[in-house]
Amino acid sequence: MRRIVGFFLPGFVLCFLSVGWVYAAEPPIEQKPFATHHIVLQISDASAQKQALVLNVAGNLMKHYGADKLDLEIVAFGPGLRMLLDDNVNKTRIRALAKNYDVKFDACGNTLAKFTQKLGYKPALVPEATVVPAGAARIVQLVTHGYVLLRP
Repeated sequence: MRRIVGFFLPGFVLCFLSVGWVYAAEPPIEQKPFATHHIVLQISDASAQKQALVLNVAGNLMKHYGADKLDLEIVAFGPGLRMLLDDNVNKTRIRALAKNYDVKFDACGNTLAKFTQKLGYKPALVPEATVVPAGAARIVQLVTHGYVLLRP
């Protein structure tokens, strides 16, 4: 029995420490103090129509609930990261949502690294974007903290 524990224990400890390290790298969740609704919108599609739809939904939700009552975060990963590139046609809409309603925009670090590898340079993101280690993991983190996931 001792040999079995001795054999598996180092692997278990290493696994535990690596999981702890991953969670430590996640950005904190900063909720609005008076928000009664917490929503995360996912964009993982390169389609211009899908990107416009996500931004339309964000704007409609903010108008419906109000900026103080709604905490809204948009997470872009995979092909959807294109929405947060600095040369995207929706740049003005993103800026307005961030400025007028305090909508947060998360860019997947994993996808950004792949884009950088394929392009040979790191593409510029809109200034409103915050790079998170992994977009899908950010969504899981938010949902775990009570956010409702919408994928228009």
